[in-house]
Amino acid sequence: MKNINFIILGMLLFAYQAFAQLKPVQYKDGNQILNGFKISPIKSSTQKPGILILPAWKGIDKLSKDTADKLSKMGYYAFIADIYGEGNYPKDNNEAGNNAGFYKKNIEAYQKRISLALQQLIAAGANPENIVVIGYCFGGTGALEAARGHLNVKGVVSFHGGLAKDDLRSTEPITTKVLVCHGADDPYVSSEEVLNFQKEMKDSKADWQMIYYANAVHSFTNPESGTDNSKGAAYNEKASKRSFEHFKLFLSEVLKK
Repeated sequence: MKNINFIILGMLLFAYQAFAQLKPVQYKDGNQILNGFKISPIKSSTQKPGILILPAWKGIDKLSKDTADKLSKMGYYAFIADIYGEGNYPKDNNEAGNNAGFYKKNIEAYQKRISLALQQLIAAGANPENIVVIGYCFGGTGALEAARGHLNVKGVVSFHGGLAKDDLRSTEPITTKVLVCHGADDPYVSSEEVLNFQKEMKDSKADWQMIYYANAVHSFTNPESGTDNSKGAAYNEKASKRSFEHFKLFLSEVLKK
């Protein structure tokens, strides 16, 4: 009898884990095919909170997938956005820089791709009134653009993202809560960019936080970035763990569960 119970328990556990696996989702922006990923929470709540993940400049990667998996175990619906679209995935850093640069200059196009991914997160089961957008590097820039673009989200989180906003764009009120997790030694974000961002947050009357992590440069959450700070982008285990704890604290404040 015990053996039968163990077999049944194993089958149920397998089915439970299979339910929480990343699943590919194909969607469109006009004629452009986009390929994202969705995942459902291991244990859902009546509030059905959702997290939209915006990947770094090379597109959907291991970090964004690992984050989605971790979030599902924490009780969140998650969706990883495809910003570039089929046929436009970068093969190297040069192409990644060009692709990311296009969307940084064409903010409305970036915000539209984020909005389309939000729709997919909602279609996957998330409550449209209970969502946070997070992003890494280029995706961190996108998370801030979700706030600037007044997308219907409760909060945004930027991990080592670009902070700049074109001077020609007006500063408007921001009602979305903002968390920026920033490497104190990030060489890709100038002191001027930081100061301008902080002024923007103050002028927009935003509810914002910016947390610095010692000895951390760009891409400090990504283990695939190596550990050599002199390259400008490197993994920092301590900063990565601390920033994720700050992120969890932010979620507990912003989202209903």
